Amino acid sequence: MAKKAVATLQTGNSGRLHTKCIKMVKSPKTGAYVFQEEIVENEKALAYFK
Repeated sequence: MAKKAVATLQTGNSGRLHTKCIKMVKSPKTGAYVFQEEIVENEKALAYFK
């Protein structure tokens, strides 16, 4: 049953149109680096890092 549920989420190209981007950002409070994760569209991935 679990395989069927996973397969229904991956139908079509909807999963391939998005990318998980991970950016390292310096925290203004502590000065330590933290990782900021976001799922963006493929066309907007380069703009996310700028």
